[in-house]
Amino acid sequence: MSDASTPDHSGAAITILKIQPRLTQGVAVSCAEFGPDGAIPDLYSAWHDNVSPPLTWSGVPDVGGWALIVEDPDAPRELPFVHWLIWNLPPESTALPAGIGHEAHPLTPHGAVQARNDGGELGWMGPRPPAGHGVHRYYFQLFALDGLLELGPEADLNALTNAIKGRVLAQGQLVGTYERPDISPGEAAGAAASA
Repeated sequence: MSDASTPDHSGAAITILKIQPRLTQGVAVSCAEFGPDGAIPDLYSAWHDNVSPPLTWSGVPDVGGWALIVEDPDAPRELPFVHWLIWNLPPESTALPAGIGHEAHPLTPHGAVQARNDGGELGWMGPRPPAGHGVHRYYFQLFALDGLLELGPEADLNALTNAIKGRVLAQGQLVGTYERPDISPGEAAGAAASA
């Protein structure tokens, strides 16, 4: 049973719903590891290896930089859970490789900045929905900006959202899903060893 302080799902809007892009053109975002509304493989989950997934996207004319925000609106809390904040992706970028490091300024992509996710760590935090909470949706929201942002890694979602308002040329999203496995990897290894 839940109350107002612990909702079953967040009722707040994700970032992309709060931003008005300048262009009607959208950005097509995709991942080779899962399709739209498809299940995110365990490799990318915080229940497993917590590797950031590879993404690709379509280009936008005159883009000056990119920002990516990943949120889970199905988290049992008031606001969506922030899984990734990364910005100042180079203008010519049309992809992010898998396994971006957990540093404020990762080696690749050069010049990118990452802030803390709602788990308190820098960079990507993979899906980790609570037991018995069902399928969660993860919104990979990509924003084509008119230039790079003067924000440091101490910025949070609100600071990033305010910084990109009025500067978004185009935007797009990819939604992946994830449900907590029945047993943890350690339990699975123990079960296999005893079977």
